[in-house]
Amino acid sequence: MEGTYIDSLDPEKLLQCPYDKNHQIRACRFPYHLIKCRKNHPDVASKLATCPFNARHQVPRAEISHHISSCDDKSCIEQDVVNQTRNLGQETLTESTWQCPPCDEDWDKDLWEQTSTPFVWGTANFCGNNSSASNIVMEHKSNLASGMRVPKSLPYVLPWKNSK
Repeated sequence: MEGTYIDSLDPEKLLQCPYDKNHQIRACRFPYHLIKCRKNHPDVASKLATCPFNARHQVPRAEISHHISSCDDKSCIEQDVVNQTRNLGQETLTESTWQCPPCDEDWDKDLWEQTSTPFVWGTANFCGNNSSASNIVMEHKSNLASGMRVPKSLPYVLPWKNSK
């Protein structure tokens, strides 16, 4: 049993495709190939069923119940379930003692106590409150060459707009 288990983990092992017997696929690519080949062979896919314990197992529908009762991967799943139920009984869930840290911030109070003026786009506010430069609106800079201007409309007419 251990030898077959190690062989099944070998990613370079060649596996035969259940949809096309001429396909020999490396184990590491097999799940991707199954999806692709299932789409290419819908007639064969309708006759096969997927094992609930290992999606790599494609079995004829008539034999699926026998396969489920004797599948090697079933024991791994059952062992995981047994281990989980044992651990559940041993673990005692403790209630969280986390508490929200106290908040010393008061943004509304900070806003009223603020001595500097708030940021306003297009104004110069780097000289301080008492400076005459604090209320000067920055002139708009353009990267266009002199003599060029930004177009006032789009170069095309939108179909839902009335042309004027």
